[in-house]
Amino acid sequence: MADGKGSFAPRGPVGMWRALLWSLKGLRAAWLVESSFRLEIYAFAVLAPLGWYLGEGAIERALLIGSLLLVISAELLNSAVEAVIERYGPEHHELAGRAKDMGSAAVFVLMLNVLLVWGLILGPRYFGA
Repeated sequence: MADGKGSFAPRGPVGMWRALLWSLKGLRAAWLVESSFRLEIYAFAVLAPLGWYLGEGAIERALLIGSLLLVISAELLNSAVEAVIERYGPEHHELAGRAKDMGSAAVFVLMLNVLLVWGLILGPRYFGA
């Protein structure tokens, strides 16, 4: 457990620093081995500034950019699930396949959320919908 005796749970500035380093290590690993993660980062690099520019006020900007961050977060979790499954072997197992498909579906649903948020905020403004 993370909070067990002798754990490395982030407590105090040193523990928080370690947690930051672990997080950066995870981001680096995702960047190096996950093409979907890289693609979503490229999309974020284009769309986040656009969302900042087109959003009128803090709430709109938070929704536009936050919806993009949710996709990246789900991709990281999906990649983690896939890595754990692959750790136990490449042979097909129904539950392993289901877990991978569900992780992928979570990313897809959050991509639909991006379309919904961006459409509802920007659609009426720019397309008179």
